[in-house]
Amino acid sequence: MRSEEAETRKPAEKEWDTAQYDDKASFVWKYGEGVVELLAPRPGELILDLGCGTGHLTTKIAELGAKVVGLDKSQPMIDEARKAYPHIRFELGHGELFQFDERFDAVFSNAAIHWMKDQRAVAVCVCRALKPGGRFVAEFGGKGNINAIRSSLARSMRAAGYTAEVETFARYYPTIGEYSTLLESHGFAVTFASHFERPTKLSGGEKGLANWLETFTDNVLDLVPAEKRIDVIKDVEHQVRKELFRDGNWYADYRRIRIAAVKKIEHG
Repeated sequence: MRSEEAETRKPAEKEWDTAQYDDKASFVWKYGEGVVELLAPRPGELILDLGCGTGHLTTKIAELGAKVVGLDKSQPMIDEARKAYPHIRFELGHGELFQFDERFDAVFSNAAIHWMKDQRAVAVCVCRALKPGGRFVAEFGGKGNINAIRSSLARSMRAAGYTAEVETFARYYPTIGEYSTLLESHGFAVTFASHFERPTKLSGGEKGLANWLETFTDNVLDLVPAEKRIDVIKDVEHQVRKELFRDGNWYADYRRIRIAAVKKIEHG
């Protein structure tokens, strides 16, 4: 019988396995190439990639002629990015706490904002980092993102005897109105916003959903003893198979927000 302490303890802070991330979640940065197009970096611009991960999109931006700085709070991610792209500057830092001496022409972020806990602090840091008239372009999870996977995992965890609540791994998935209001109250004018469904094919065929869970929710699954973890995963698969499995592949029920804003120029 499990102790009450084991049943109610919270998931640990998410830590990233960079090899697993690049091998099983390359769709994250590949889909982000469309966000780079919205950013439209120009030669000579100074751009910050907020939540740069292993640096693939940072490099895409640099290839278009901009000078880029990558920022991520994960030491393994930064170490891998520096190893893979030694010609680019990568810095370790939190999205809620960062500050640079220089000011940027643009701040870019792909699939990272929803991992950050204090969204007001993020908006303040981004605004402070930009030059007046500088732009902020981002894509991240929106309202309803991975709702089927998230709620099924919560049910499976509870069925296994663990009281993991949906909120412990829901992250920040706002509506366009919520996020636009946040930005506009912290010095931005929103110029573009879209909230859309993007069913995303997961690599690995039949193992695709298990791969996704092991990559993105491992800190939640770690609450369960290793020998019972596979049962939790199989239960999640059973719950969502009808909705998310087709033609031999799993699809994550992603809903994304893509947004662009500019830092207001103060007149006085």
